Order: sequence, then structure tokens, then C-alpha cells
Amino acid sequence: MVAALDDFERGAFTPREMLALRFATTMAQDHHKLDDAFFGELRGHFTDAEIIELGMVTGQFIGFGRLVAALDLENPREPSTSP
Repeated sequence: MVAALDDFERGAFTPREMLALRFATTMAQDHHKLDDAFFGELRGHFTDAEIIELGMVTGQFIGFGRLVAALDLENPREPSTSP
């Protein structure tokens, strides 16, 4: 399933999982596209509490990814040999 994430809309995911992945992707790429219609679609599959949880977890991962990038931890350097 992890390998299918790059093309999740054609992957082996349930409609509910695909919607959660669309939510996470949209939050990461352009959160302004999360309009009332999208939240209406979410409410067709998730409770309000589940939507909040999806948003919080997604936000944590987005924030963690930005922190890793800001600290340049994506490309670890060779350990320093100087004292």
C-alpha cells in the first residue's frame, strides 16, 4: 500500500481512505482549496471528530517535514572529523 501512495487514486484504497489521502494532500499542497463542498464530502464519510483528528495528524506531519527541511536533516552530512 505504501508503494501505491504516489498514485493513491488508482491504488488499492477504499473510497474513505482515498478521501483521507485527498484531504492530507490538499492540506499539504494548497489548503485554500479545502472549501465547504470538500468538507461536505468529508462529512459523508467521517465524523467531525475524525475530521479534526485527520487534520491534526496531517498538520503534525506537514510541520515535522518542514522542520526536517529547515534543519537540513533530509541530506545528512558526513560526520565531522574535527575535534
